[in-house]
Amino acid sequence: MAGECKCCGNGQDERFAALDKVIAEYRNRPGALIPVLHQAQQIFGYLPKDVQIHIAEGLNVPLSEVYGVITFYALFSMKPKGKYKIGVCMGTACYVKGASQVLEALKQQLGIEVDDTTDDGKFSLEVLRCIGACGLAPAIMINDDVYGRLTAGKVAEILAKYA
Repeated sequence: MAGECKCCGNGQDERFAALDKVIAEYRNRPGALIPVLHQAQQIFGYLPKDVQIHIAEGLNVPLSEVYGVITFYALFSMKPKGKYKIGVCMGTACYVKGASQVLEALKQQLGIEVDDTTDDGKFSLEVLRCIGACGLAPAIMINDDVYGRLTAGKVAEILAKYA
């Protein structure tokens, strides 16, 4: 398949060669789409349209099915993520204790909306349902680091650690 795909510039990108190996491993297996999407997202960091087309062609499934799975499951992303992924917990405890104000401060300081990435590719911002840190509410995660008992005023100090 490498070199034949209409979607990726004739297979010039080595990531597509890696994806071809994944597709070959899962082709003709029931339930192949989700594990292929997982591995494709690991390879590319996200699932842009050309990758979706490549997977659809490789697995011989409709592009609409690929798109439907990607948009149904929150763990898949069609946009690139930043080096630092910021997740704001909006679970009940965090929400009640002011997570929305923390989120607004993050949006203002970063200059982006939820599910966007800063122009420099450094930060992406998302809302999470619960991160299991209810005793620290309101809380955020930056990659694997958890910050709790936050206020909007603490946002700049936390972001400065990643500047």
